[in-house]
Amino acid sequence: MSLIKPSPAGETTEPAPPPAVEGPPTRTRTALRSAGLAGAVALLFVLLVLSLGFGARPLSAGEVWSGLFDSGSATWSVVHEMRLPRTLLGLLVGLALGLAGAVMQALTRNPLADPGLLGINAGASAAVVTSIAFLGVTGFTGYVWFALVGAAVVSVLVYAVGGGRGATPARLALAGAALNAALYSYVSAAMILDAASLERMRFWTVGSLASARMDAVVQVLPFITTGTLAALALARPLNALTLGDDQARALGARPEKVRAACVVAVTLLCGAATAAAGPIVFVGLMVPHLVRAITGPDLRWVLPYCAVLAPVLLLGSDVLGRLLGRPGELQVGVVTAVLGGPLFLYVLRRRKVAAA
Repeated sequence: MSLIKPSPAGETTEPAPPPAVEGPPTRTRTALRSAGLAGAVALLFVLLVLSLGFGARPLSAGEVWSGLFDSGSATWSVVHEMRLPRTLLGLLVGLALGLAGAVMQALTRNPLADPGLLGINAGASAAVVTSIAFLGVTGFTGYVWFALVGAAVVSVLVYAVGGGRGATPARLALAGAALNAALYSYVSAAMILDAASLERMRFWTVGSLASARMDAVVQVLPFITTGTLAALALARPLNALTLGDDQARALGARPEKVRAACVVAVTLLCGAATAAAGPIVFVGLMVPHLVRAITGPDLRWVLPYCAVLAPVLLLGSDVLGRLLGRPGELQVGVVTAVLGGPLFLYVLRRRKVAAA
Protein backbone atom coordinates (compact mmCIF):
# COMPACT_ATOMS: atom_id res chain seq x y z
CA MET A 1 0.00 0.00 0.00
CA SER A 2 1.35 3.40 -0.92
CA LEU A 3 2.42 5.75 1.85
CA ILE A 4 1.64 8.79 -0.33
CA LYS A 5 -1.88 10.00 0.18
CA PRO A 6 -3.71 12.39 -2.17
CA SER A 7 -4.31 15.86 -0.88
CA PRO A 8 -7.76 17.46 -1.01
CA ALA A 9 -6.71 19.32 -4.16
CA GLY A 10 -5.82 16.08 -5.89
CA GLU A 11 -2.07 16.59 -5.37
CA THR A 12 0.27 14.26 -3.60
CA THR A 13 2.20 15.03 -0.44
CA GLU A 14 5.66 13.91 0.57
CA PRO A 15 5.87 10.84 2.81
CA ALA A 16 6.32 11.64 6.48
CA PRO A 17 9.93 11.36 7.63
CA PRO A 18 10.75 8.51 9.99
CA PRO A 19 10.67 9.44 13.67
CA ALA A 20 13.98 10.73 15.04
CA VAL A 21 15.91 8.25 17.15
CA GLU A 22 16.14 9.72 20.62
CA GLY A 23 19.09 9.21 22.91
CA PRO A 24 18.85 7.91 26.43
CA PRO A 25 16.34 9.73 28.60
CA THR A 26 17.64 12.84 30.33
CA ARG A 27 17.25 11.22 33.74
CA THR A 28 19.36 8.28 32.62
CA ARG A 29 22.12 10.56 31.32
CA THR A 30 22.05 12.57 34.52
CA ALA A 31 22.22 9.41 36.62
CA LEU A 32 25.18 8.12 34.59
CA ARG A 33 27.04 11.41 34.88
CA SER A 34 26.34 11.59 38.61
CA ALA A 35 27.61 8.04 39.06
CA GLY A 36 30.71 8.87 37.07
CA LEU A 37 31.36 11.96 39.19
CA ALA A 38 30.96 9.90 42.36
CA GLY A 39 33.46 7.38 40.97
CA ALA A 40 35.88 10.22 40.20
CA VAL A 41 35.57 11.48 43.79
CA ALA A 42 36.31 7.95 45.06
CA LEU A 43 39.38 7.80 42.80
CA LEU A 44 40.52 11.17 44.14
CA PHE A 45 40.23 9.86 47.70
CA VAL A 46 42.44 6.87 46.78
CA LEU A 47 45.07 9.22 45.30
CA LEU A 48 44.99 11.37 48.44
CA VAL A 49 45.76 8.31 50.55
CA LEU A 50 48.52 7.19 48.17
CA SER A 51 50.06 10.66 48.23
CA LEU A 52 50.15 10.55 52.02
CA GLY A 53 51.62 7.06 52.03
CA PHE A 54 54.31 7.14 49.32
CA GLY A 55 57.66 8.86 49.73
CA ALA A 56 61.22 8.22 50.83
CA ARG A 57 59.68 6.18 53.64
CA PRO A 58 56.49 4.36 52.55
CA LEU A 59 53.68 4.36 55.11
CA SER A 60 50.89 1.83 55.47
CA ALA A 61 47.25 2.91 55.64
CA GLY A 62 47.32 2.38 59.41
CA GLU A 63 50.44 4.54 59.79
CA VAL A 64 48.85 7.26 57.66
CA TRP A 65 45.73 7.18 59.85
CA SER A 66 47.69 7.36 63.11
CA GLY A 67 49.93 10.05 61.65
CA LEU A 68 46.87 12.16 60.83
CA PHE A 69 45.00 11.85 64.13
CA ASP A 70 47.42 10.64 66.83
CA SER A 71 49.85 13.37 67.91
CA GLY A 72 51.90 10.79 69.78
CA SER A 73 52.42 8.64 66.71
CA ALA A 74 55.90 8.15 65.29
CA THR A 75 54.59 9.22 61.87
CA TRP A 76 52.88 12.41 63.06
CA SER A 77 55.71 14.73 62.01
CA VAL A 78 56.21 12.98 58.66
CA VAL A 79 52.53 13.24 57.77
CA HIS A 80 51.82 16.73 59.08
CA GLU A 81 55.06 18.48 58.16
CA MET A 82 55.75 16.87 54.77
CA ARG A 83 53.06 14.67 53.25
CA LEU A 84 49.85 16.52 54.21
CA PRO A 85 50.90 20.00 52.93
CA ARG A 86 52.16 18.43 49.71
CA THR A 87 48.94 16.48 49.19
CA LEU A 88 46.65 19.42 49.93
CA LEU A 89 48.68 21.71 47.68
CA GLY A 90 48.50 19.14 44.88
CA LEU A 91 44.74 18.97 45.36
CA LEU A 92 44.34 22.75 45.12
CA VAL A 93 46.79 23.27 42.25
CA GLY A 94 45.26 20.44 40.22
CA LEU A 95 41.76 21.80 40.76
CA ALA A 96 42.87 25.31 39.74
CA LEU A 97 44.65 24.21 36.56
CA GLY A 98 41.85 21.87 35.47
CA LEU A 99 39.15 24.51 35.87
CA ALA A 100 41.28 27.20 34.25
CA GLY A 101 41.93 24.99 31.23
CA ALA A 102 38.25 24.13 30.80
CA VAL A 103 37.17 27.78 31.08
CA MET A 104 39.82 28.92 28.61
CA GLN A 105 38.92 26.24 26.06
CA ALA A 106 35.24 27.18 26.30
CA LEU A 107 35.91 30.91 26.12
CA THR A 108 38.29 30.78 23.14
CA ARG A 109 36.50 27.83 21.48
CA ASN A 110 39.97 26.36 21.11
CA PRO A 111 40.60 22.80 22.35
CA LEU A 112 44.33 23.61 22.51
CA ALA A 113 43.88 26.43 25.02
CA ASP A 114 45.79 25.85 28.24
CA PRO A 115 47.21 28.14 30.94
CA GLY A 116 50.70 26.96 29.98
CA LEU A 117 50.32 27.02 26.21
CA LEU A 118 48.78 30.51 26.17
CA GLY A 119 51.55 31.97 28.31
CA ILE A 120 49.53 32.75 31.45
CA ASN A 121 51.67 30.50 33.66
CA ALA A 122 54.76 32.02 32.07
CA GLY A 123 53.52 35.51 32.96
CA ALA A 124 53.01 34.49 36.57
CA SER A 125 56.45 32.84 36.64
CA ALA A 126 58.15 35.89 35.15
CA ALA A 127 56.55 38.12 37.76
CA VAL A 128 57.63 35.84 40.60
CA VAL A 129 61.20 35.61 39.27
CA THR A 130 61.31 39.41 38.96
CA SER A 131 60.20 39.78 42.58
CA ILE A 132 62.89 37.36 43.75
CA ALA A 133 65.81 38.52 41.62
CA PHE A 134 65.35 42.28 41.58
CA LEU A 135 63.01 43.25 44.42
CA GLY A 136 64.24 40.94 47.18
CA VAL A 137 60.84 39.35 47.86
CA THR A 138 61.25 36.13 49.86
CA GLY A 139 57.85 35.47 51.42
CA PHE A 140 55.16 33.39 49.79
CA THR A 141 52.58 36.15 50.35
CA GLY A 142 54.59 38.41 48.07
CA TYR A 143 54.91 35.69 45.44
CA VAL A 144 51.14 35.27 45.24
CA TRP A 145 50.45 38.92 44.48
CA PHE A 146 53.20 39.17 41.89
CA ALA A 147 51.99 35.97 40.24
CA LEU A 148 48.42 37.29 40.05
CA VAL A 149 49.58 40.53 38.43
CA GLY A 150 51.77 38.65 35.95
CA ALA A 151 48.96 36.27 35.00
CA ALA A 152 46.51 39.17 34.55
CA VAL A 153 48.90 41.19 32.38
CA VAL A 154 49.63 38.26 30.08
CA SER A 155 45.94 37.37 29.82
CA VAL A 156 45.22 40.88 28.54
CA LEU A 157 48.25 40.85 26.23
CA VAL A 158 47.32 37.51 24.66
CA TYR A 159 43.80 38.77 24.04
CA ALA A 160 45.05 42.07 22.57
CA VAL A 161 47.83 40.62 20.42
CA GLY A 162 45.49 37.85 19.27
CA GLY A 163 43.14 40.40 17.76
CA GLY A 164 40.90 41.62 20.59
CA ARG A 165 37.23 41.09 19.79
CA GLY A 166 38.20 39.70 16.41
CA ALA A 167 40.53 37.11 17.91
CA THR A 168 40.36 33.62 16.48
CA PRO A 169 41.51 30.43 18.24
CA ALA A 170 44.53 30.17 15.93
CA ARG A 171 45.60 33.77 16.55
CA LEU A 172 45.21 33.37 20.31
CA ALA A 173 47.34 30.22 20.23
CA LEU A 174 50.06 31.96 18.19
CA ALA A 175 50.04 35.03 20.44
CA GLY A 176 50.25 32.83 23.54
CA ALA A 177 53.10 30.78 22.09
CA ALA A 178 55.08 33.92 21.22
CA LEU A 179 54.60 35.50 24.65
CA ASN A 180 55.32 32.17 26.33
CA ALA A 181 58.68 31.87 24.54
CA ALA A 182 59.63 35.47 25.28
CA LEU A 183 58.76 35.24 28.96
CA TYR A 184 60.59 31.97 29.54
CA SER A 185 63.65 33.44 27.81
CA TYR A 186 63.44 36.30 30.30
CA VAL A 187 63.13 33.84 33.20
CA SER A 188 66.21 31.94 32.01
CA ALA A 189 68.21 35.16 31.66
CA ALA A 190 67.22 36.29 35.16
CA MET A 191 68.33 32.97 36.61
CA ILE A 192 71.72 33.22 34.87
CA LEU A 193 72.30 36.80 36.03
CA ASP A 194 71.33 36.13 39.67
CA ALA A 195 73.00 32.89 40.75
CA ALA A 196 72.18 33.57 44.42
CA SER A 197 68.45 33.31 43.66
CA LEU A 198 68.81 30.27 41.39
CA GLU A 199 67.77 27.76 44.05
CA ARG A 200 64.59 29.66 44.90
CA MET A 201 63.68 30.28 41.27
CA ARG A 202 64.25 26.79 39.87
CA PHE A 203 60.86 25.53 41.07
CA TRP A 204 59.15 28.13 38.89
CA THR A 205 60.86 26.77 35.78
CA VAL A 206 60.01 23.10 36.41
CA GLY A 207 56.91 22.89 38.62
CA SER A 208 57.13 21.07 41.92
CA LEU A 209 55.21 20.17 45.06
CA ALA A 210 58.32 19.09 46.96
CA SER A 211 58.70 22.32 48.95
CA ALA A 212 55.04 22.58 49.98
CA ARG A 213 54.32 24.03 53.41
CA MET A 214 51.06 24.36 55.26
CA ASP A 215 51.31 28.15 55.38
CA ALA A 216 51.45 28.19 51.56
CA VAL A 217 48.32 26.04 51.45
CA VAL A 218 46.50 28.42 53.79
CA GLN A 219 47.57 31.53 51.87
CA VAL A 220 46.68 30.20 48.43
CA LEU A 221 43.33 28.75 49.53
CA PRO A 222 41.26 32.00 49.37
CA PHE A 223 42.40 32.80 45.82
CA ILE A 224 41.72 29.31 44.47
CA THR A 225 38.40 29.10 46.31
CA THR A 226 37.24 32.41 44.84
CA GLY A 227 38.41 31.44 41.35
CA THR A 228 36.69 28.04 41.65
CA LEU A 229 33.35 29.56 42.66
CA ALA A 230 33.60 32.09 39.83
CA ALA A 231 34.42 29.39 37.27
CA LEU A 232 31.55 27.13 38.36
CA ALA A 233 29.14 30.07 38.26
CA LEU A 234 30.17 30.73 34.64
CA ALA A 235 29.01 27.31 33.39
CA ARG A 236 25.59 28.42 32.12
CA PRO A 237 26.75 31.75 30.59
CA LEU A 238 29.63 29.97 28.82
CA ASN A 239 27.21 27.37 27.47
CA ALA A 240 25.19 30.22 25.98
CA LEU A 241 28.31 31.92 24.64
CA THR A 242 29.25 28.86 22.59
CA LEU A 243 26.17 29.58 20.44
CA GLY A 244 27.53 32.98 19.44
CA ASP A 245 27.16 36.44 20.92
CA ASP A 246 23.74 37.16 19.41
CA GLN A 247 22.24 33.90 20.64
CA ALA A 248 23.88 34.39 24.02
CA ARG A 249 22.26 37.82 24.39
CA ALA A 250 18.92 36.35 23.38
CA LEU A 251 19.32 33.83 26.22
CA GLY A 252 20.07 36.60 28.71
CA ALA A 253 23.87 36.38 28.85
CA ARG A 254 26.13 39.39 28.46
CA PRO A 255 29.18 38.29 26.43
CA GLU A 256 31.45 41.16 27.48
CA LYS A 257 30.83 40.61 31.17
CA VAL A 258 31.17 36.84 30.78
CA ARG A 259 34.57 37.23 29.11
CA ALA A 260 35.74 39.67 31.79
CA ALA A 261 34.60 37.28 34.53
CA CYS A 262 36.43 34.43 32.80
CA VAL A 263 39.66 36.45 32.75
CA VAL A 264 39.29 37.19 36.47
CA ALA A 265 38.62 33.54 37.30
CA VAL A 266 41.54 32.26 35.19
CA THR A 267 43.87 34.90 36.65
CA LEU A 268 43.01 33.91 40.22
CA LEU A 269 43.35 30.20 39.52
CA CYS A 270 46.53 30.32 37.44
CA GLY A 271 48.26 33.02 39.48
CA ALA A 272 47.72 31.25 42.79
CA ALA A 273 48.61 27.81 41.39
CA THR A 274 51.82 29.07 39.76
CA ALA A 275 52.90 30.98 42.86
CA ALA A 276 52.45 27.81 44.91
CA ALA A 277 53.91 25.15 42.64
CA GLY A 278 55.41 26.73 39.53
CA PRO A 279 54.29 26.54 35.89
CA ILE A 280 52.92 22.99 35.65
CA VAL A 281 51.88 22.37 32.04
CA PHE A 282 49.40 20.13 30.22
CA VAL A 283 47.06 19.50 33.17
CA GLY A 284 44.65 22.14 31.90
CA LEU A 285 44.93 20.72 28.38
CA MET A 286 44.59 17.00 29.07
CA VAL A 287 41.81 16.87 31.63
CA PRO A 288 39.08 18.82 29.74
CA HIS A 289 39.64 16.60 26.69
CA LEU A 290 39.23 13.46 28.76
CA VAL A 291 36.20 14.88 30.55
CA ARG A 292 34.35 15.92 27.39
CA ALA A 293 34.66 12.34 26.14
CA ILE A 294 32.64 11.32 29.22
CA THR A 295 30.19 14.19 29.72
CA GLY A 296 29.85 15.86 26.35
CA PRO A 297 30.26 19.63 25.92
CA ASP A 298 27.87 20.75 28.69
CA LEU A 299 30.00 22.88 31.02
CA ARG A 300 27.63 22.27 33.92
CA TRP A 301 29.18 18.79 33.99
CA VAL A 302 32.57 19.48 32.42
CA LEU A 303 33.67 21.91 35.14
CA PRO A 304 32.80 19.71 38.18
CA TYR A 305 34.47 16.72 36.51
CA CYS A 306 37.59 18.80 35.81
CA ALA A 307 37.64 20.00 39.42
CA VAL A 308 37.89 16.36 40.54
CA LEU A 309 39.91 14.64 37.81
CA ALA A 310 42.61 17.32 37.44
CA PRO A 311 43.79 16.75 41.05
CA VAL A 312 43.69 13.02 40.31
CA LEU A 313 46.08 13.55 37.40
CA LEU A 314 48.38 15.89 39.31
CA LEU A 315 48.57 13.78 42.47
CA GLY A 316 48.98 10.63 40.40
CA SER A 317 51.86 12.26 38.51
CA ASP A 318 53.43 13.35 41.79
CA VAL A 319 53.22 9.83 43.26
CA LEU A 320 54.59 8.39 40.01
CA GLY A 321 57.51 10.82 40.13
CA ARG A 322 58.35 9.72 43.66
CA LEU A 323 58.30 6.05 42.64
CA LEU A 324 60.30 6.43 39.42
CA GLY A 325 62.92 8.76 40.88
CA ARG A 326 63.86 6.80 44.00
CA PRO A 327 65.86 7.45 46.11
CA GLY A 328 65.18 11.00 44.90
CA GLU A 329 62.13 12.04 42.90
CA LEU A 330 61.03 13.43 39.56
CA GLN A 331 59.32 16.80 39.87
CA VAL A 332 55.62 16.72 39.04
CA GLY A 333 56.03 19.29 36.26
CA VAL A 334 58.40 16.92 34.44
CA VAL A 335 55.99 13.98 34.75
CA THR A 336 52.97 15.93 33.50
CA ALA A 337 55.03 17.23 30.55
CA VAL A 338 56.05 13.68 29.60
CA LEU A 339 52.44 12.49 29.86
CA GLY A 340 50.96 15.53 28.14
CA GLY A 341 53.32 15.80 25.18
CA PRO A 342 51.98 12.75 23.30
CA LEU A 343 48.38 13.84 23.96
CA PHE A 344 49.13 17.31 22.61
CA LEU A 345 50.54 15.81 19.41
CA TYR A 346 47.51 13.52 19.14
CA VAL A 347 45.10 16.46 19.44
CA LEU A 348 47.04 18.43 16.85
CA ARG A 349 46.96 15.44 14.52
CA ARG A 350 43.20 15.04 14.91
CA ARG A 351 42.61 18.75 14.17
CA LYS A 352 44.85 18.54 11.11
CA VAL A 353 42.98 15.49 9.80
CA ALA A 354 39.61 17.12 10.48
CA ALA A 355 40.65 20.24 8.60
CA ALA A 356 41.88 18.26 5.59
